[in-house]
Amino acid sequence: MATSTSTTGGGVKGSSSREGSAKAMVADQISQAIQSTSNLLHLMQHSSPSQVQLMKLPKNLLAKTSTIKNTGQVLEQMPQVISSLDAHMEHGLQSVPHLKTVSQLLANMESCQLIAFSQAQKEPELANQPPKVD
Repeated sequence: MATSTSTTGGGVKGSSSREGSAKAMVADQISQAIQSTSNLLHLMQHSSPSQVQLMKLPKNLLAKTSTIKNTGQVLEQMPQVISSLDAHMEHGLQSVPHLKTVSQLLANMESCQLIAFSQAQKEPELANQPPKVD
């Protein structure tokens, strides 16, 4: 019985020991990540091309703020614009048969006018000819 009690006690100590080592590993990894990020930023600030880019970054972002807002507004309106265009296209497609009818009517009117004009030109020619005597 003493053996099982020590084993159980050892198991609890082992469990808390594993939790402690896991927490220490996570804390160490977080610390390393923070240190790496800090080192990277430090290097970027001291290298001349990166320093120029870092100095321009806030100015560039501030200059583009209105453009970004406008783009956001346009993107918000796009679904309504697309829906409206779709409705106009649908209406236009429904009008195609009517347009064909109108086009045929105009072609018939033009044809009738051409025939009438042609006949009007022939009549003076007939009037100027002497009558035929049989």
